[in-house]
Amino acid sequence: MPEITIIDPSQMTDELAISASSLSKIYPLYGSHRDRIKEALHPMRKKYHQDFYALRNINFEINKGETVGIIGQNGSGKSTLLKILSSVLSPTSGSFVINGKVSSLLELGTGFNPELTGIENVYFNGMLLGFTKEEMEAKLDDILSFADIGEFVGQPVKTYSSGMYVRLAFAVAVQVDPDILMVDEALSVGDARFHIKSIKKMSSFVEEGKTIIFVSHDTNAIQSLCDRVILLDKGNLIKDSNPSQAIDYYFHKVINEQNKENEDFLKPDIVKKEELNREGAHSKAGTYQTTSEIELLSCHIFNASNIRTESITSEEDIKLVCRIKTHIDMEEPHFGFQIRNRFGVSAFVTNTYNMGIHPKPIKRGESVTVEFAFNCNLFPELYSITIGASNKGHGRGAFENYYFLAQDPTPIKVTEKADAIFYSGYYNMKPTFRLIMTEVTEQ
Repeated sequence: MPEITIIDPSQMTDELAISASSLSKIYPLYGSHRDRIKEALHPMRKKYHQDFYALRNINFEINKGETVGIIGQNGSGKSTLLKILSSVLSPTSGSFVINGKVSSLLELGTGFNPELTGIENVYFNGMLLGFTKEEMEAKLDDILSFADIGEFVGQPVKTYSSGMYVRLAFAVAVQVDPDILMVDEALSVGDARFHIKSIKKMSSFVEEGKTIIFVSHDTNAIQSLCDRVILLDKGNLIKDSNPSQAIDYYFHKVINEQNKENEDFLKPDIVKKEELNREGAHSKAGTYQTTSEIELLSCHIFNASNIRTESITSEEDIKLVCRIKTHIDMEEPHFGFQIRNRFGVSAFVTNTYNMGIHPKPIKRGESVTVEFAFNCNLFPELYSITIGASNKGHGRGAFENYYFLAQDPTPIKVTEKADAIFYSGYYNMKPTFRLIMTEVTEQ
């Protein structure tokens, strides 16, 4: 097996924060405890295990000031990669270099001694990060204020709830003012108030030009925070691009794998819009993605006057109308759409299952019209639409089968409403205001 190589940090440029070269992490998988003992005692070192690659030949560079998201399905190697970069694990082969002071918030349970109190763990973590006791004392008030766990700071960490644990761990990670912050999925444990607080803190780190590596299944947070996304799959780095491209690629891959028995699924025929024009679909050049299960015939936006358009006024009632032909029987069909701004950040997403709507079954060969009507109360900007079709919903919007996903079949340009109030954000919340004067009676 190759030995771990060491790179001289002086070879890194001032702009480079992290460099990983041919990183691999291999775990031996044994069929039984007996195989493990037999391998350990065998005089010829016979192999009784199979190699499992948690990471395989990972290469990338991250510049200072970049915010990089890491996504992938469970078991793809995300946490393993962060643990290696945080020096919690050693790679089996390959090398990496960190240029700067690192602070890490890994999965729940990493880095704290459950027998020590919260205060003791603060000092303990500070020592691991290279701070003296005096330096941590100077930071203590800020850490405890951010964590906001009250008198529990004097109690053993093993008595903490998961929310209290992650609040203290995150407070330590951010208040030590690192050059590089690595955050795993642990933030999902916190309550809504703390989640907003932590995202706000990470956003301030972005503004300060710090380097952040963020592992999360929350693709909206990834799109909002990150300049770039690395997609891992079964230990392999398969995509390194801007957030929108990487996330779309990820969703398509998930859909493909859920339908892998169909070799044609989401290996689309790219059909020119002119070729789909048999129902008056589009006259502009472009592409649609069609699958062997679902064929998108047309997709249009209609304004309040029922006129087809791609430009609407904010706060206008509009309809998204799509014509779809099915090549399969859909027992419990569901349809959804997503609106994203020009940076790829989701402004709105829903589907019929989450709306409590259950369309009737659709037979193979039938053509149907899918229509969503809504008030497009969006900030004036250029938006894109993604539409999808699925079957048999459950939970909070998961589906048994994902049949179809079409990106950008039609854009929406939202222009400003003449009499709208001036505001910032995604939506005009149409606030009202009252000032109530309270009479004061003299005593």
